[in-house]
Amino acid sequence: MTPERNDSMNFLILNGSPKGKDSITLQTALYLEKLHPEHRFAVIDAGRRPTFPLDHTAEFARQTAAADCLIFCYPVYTFLIPSQLMRFMEAMEESGVDLHGKYATQITTSKHFYDMTAHRFVREFSGDLGLSFVDGLSADMEDLLSEKGRSEAEKFFDYLLFCMKYGVKEPARAPIASPAHRPVTVPDSGRPKDGSKRVAVVADLSDKDGPLAAMIARFRSVFPYETDLVNLRDFRFSGGCLGCFRCAADGVCVYRDGFSDLLRERIQTADAIVTAFSIRDHGMGSLFKTYDDRQFCNGHRTVTMGKPAAVLVSGNYPAEENLRTVLEARAETGGNFWCGAASDQTDPDREITDVALRLAYALRYGHTRPANFWGVGGMKIFRDLIWQMQGMMKADHRFYKEHGQYDFPQKKPLRMLAMYAVGAMNSSPAIRKKIGGKMTEGMLMPYKKVLAEAEKKARR
Repeated sequence: MTPERNDSMNFLILNGSPKGKDSITLQTALYLEKLHPEHRFAVIDAGRRPTFPLDHTAEFARQTAAADCLIFCYPVYTFLIPSQLMRFMEAMEESGVDLHGKYATQITTSKHFYDMTAHRFVREFSGDLGLSFVDGLSADMEDLLSEKGRSEAEKFFDYLLFCMKYGVKEPARAPIASPAHRPVTVPDSGRPKDGSKRVAVVADLSDKDGPLAAMIARFRSVFPYETDLVNLRDFRFSGGCLGCFRCAADGVCVYRDGFSDLLRERIQTADAIVTAFSIRDHGMGSLFKTYDDRQFCNGHRTVTMGKPAAVLVSGNYPAEENLRTVLEARAETGGNFWCGAASDQTDPDREITDVALRLAYALRYGHTRPANFWGVGGMKIFRDLIWQMQGMMKADHRFYKEHGQYDFPQKKPLRMLAMYAVGAMNSSPAIRKKIGGKMTEGMLMPYKKVLAEAEKKARR
């Protein structure tokens, strides 16, 4: 069955890759354009024009006025969209161009490492602009090279056309009123800080971020250890990550703006990292995204694993589910003990104090915990990716070997043989009947030994 064809429509592709026309993600959009000569496609290299000067607003308004659908087209960078596209989207909002009623969707390529958080971010942003949204295509980087991948791209576009023809769209997010900032009390600590530990507070702090400044001041006052405030506004980035992979072999970034030194000498040498920001468009803002993306000079190496992490957030953090997922999953994947988040919406004094207490405890006792699904699942994707790309990602490969992160299940032959034996016994009705509940008893035997050792330990 062939899907119904629409009348000729105009599609505006917002190419968010910093590689411009050389973007792998863009090739999927171009493929769809080749298949559909009955429709018109235009491309804006949003990743190449990250600041989008407002004097171009009239031109942008003309392009969007002619478009029936905007297609956000980008590679997934560190849980979200590239910083260049995020800045472009901020400028879209600042331009005041009316997009209400137009359709929007997205095409991404990645290795499916938290592609869903990137998609949710774009969907939430589109909803704020009044766009009618259709869920997008999340493809592997190499999908277009396979018949299956091309078929999936074609089906995605047919579904998009169907939605546009019949007015089908994703439900809009209900408006969430943002409460007023609660006042924050900044007490005088009255005692010197313990210099045995140092915590880096990495912030996006402008003159307009008074509530956030008060939150940081309170944290630094109640926290018992030394803190080092790193304000990203004081650093001049040469640009966002280019995705050029020049750093893959030795970890040296193509930029020479000093960010690698700031990151490795002042931030990553700290005993813990606290992130502080005001919520902007359901995220941390394009400046923080530039900071996050530029950390790709560390590749996929969890260089801060074991160090506690926390955030201070000015804004309606409880209402931002996707943002919470990004921050907590990032800590889990990085092997950082999550000490929580404090916002200024309910009881900021108590929340900031609680974060400070958790962080101090983690530092004092070296507290960690096993990774949850977010961390385990994320690292398995990285493990398999680096194993395949070890010839290019040489620094990552060395790191993964040194830290035992190549934990492939096929490298446990004795356990696999044992499971074959158990499976063979379990397949025999006669043996199952004879064993009865003894299999469960056998499984519990090593745990009973552990409990016995714990009892002995308690008596000492």
